[in-house]
Amino acid sequence: MEEQAKELRAILGTGTDTRSERTDRNHKTRIIAITSGKGGVGKTNLAVNMSIAYAQLGKKVILIDGDLGMANVNVLLNIVPQYNLMQVINGQKKMSEIILDTEFGIKFIAGANGFSKIANLSVEELDNFAKEFSALSNADIIIIDTGAGIANNVLQFVAAADEVYVVTTPEPTAITDAYGIIKIITTELVNRDINLKLLVNRVHSADEGKRISDRIINIVAQFLNYKVEYIGFVYDDTVVQASVIRQKPFMVVNPTSKPAVCLKHIVGRIEKTEISSNSGVSNFLKKFLGGKKK
Repeated sequence: MEEQAKELRAILGTGTDTRSERTDRNHKTRIIAITSGKGGVGKTNLAVNMSIAYAQLGKKVILIDGDLGMANVNVLLNIVPQYNLMQVINGQKKMSEIILDTEFGIKFIAGANGFSKIANLSVEELDNFAKEFSALSNADIIIIDTGAGIANNVLQFVAAADEVYVVTTPEPTAITDAYGIIKIITTELVNRDINLKLLVNRVHSADEGKRISDRIINIVAQFLNYKVEYIGFVYDDTVVQASVIRQKPFMVVNPTSKPAVCLKHIVGRIEKTEISSNSGVSNFLKKFLGGKKK
């Protein structure tokens, strides 16, 4: 993989600016990866609804389904995609041919099970991915819904994103697994400067969210010597399950519901933080290709 990465970095250009690098200087795309230590914590639902919350602010948003094997963003959006990211990697399609407009004001890119072999892609396939991913530089926000757990492709997305939100719930197993994936991220990735934040889902009070986050943050600081920030909480509410059944995001079904208001607050908090100089599509590609395992 490292040899492939070297060749592709040469393709991306060492003396000549790529299209994404020229765009990045004038327009910074914030790239967020949303992940979790276990399934069933509402990660995908939060990724979908956070994307819509951003779009409601007038942002150009692209949501990428990076959850392999259990990919279900399209189900929540009530979309049956004809093409997916693997066809871009194989050179069969261009990004412009697979990216879908949705009725919710966001664009959507479907993932594919074949994407799990990312570490074994040929230089040509990596080149296809890099050049086509560069076409997303005009977005304001790219949100990647990763798979749950520590699969290689999950860590690769996490290592490259500008910000990583680890989703947990008050359940003891979810708390343990959130710590587990934070430990993997902070000990196995080359880049220890990953901007990790904790998001507590399905809480019954603000105090509960703070209590859960404090417990994880203190344990991470004590045993991993790493600082994780608390980005916020989302209330447990029947509107969430009802919206899943209707295949319409709760930001649309009930924009004044407690979960929707929570996400609006979280997005507002994110927007108040400055995008780092090391962000943008071109830097995402360099980190994606260069720095997963130590």
